[in-house]
Amino acid sequence: MQKARPKHLNLAVIKFPLPAIVSGLHRISGALLALSIPFMLYALEGSLSSAERFAAFKECIAHPVTKLFLLAVLWAYLHHACAGIRFLMMDIHKGVDLKTARLTAKIVMAVSITLTVIIGAITW
Repeated sequence: MQKARPKHLNLAVIKFPLPAIVSGLHRISGALLALSIPFMLYALEGSLSSAERFAAFKECIAHPVTKLFLLAVLWAYLHHACAGIRFLMMDIHKGVDLKTARLTAKIVMAVSITLTVIIGAITW
């Protein structure tokens, strides 16, 4: 007798719980941070090298697409930090029960998004 098994998982149909979403976003934010390091170092080096390059840097930063990129990097940093603290606490067996894990996942999402909006509004 053959069982009817799916040939692939349709990730668009599966509803992930919030702690799984926070875990996935933690990985995505870490990758975004790692990929943004060369660009950030290049911008830092350029802004410190001369007054002309600093003026060009300021002009580049004023562009809306650059601001959105920097806002995404800011979110990645804040989310990665908040979720990292959550995972460190779980590593020492604090907050591993289901109710607390769901609550801390909500807190991580709320804090990271709130801080991104506040800091983004101040610096925009």
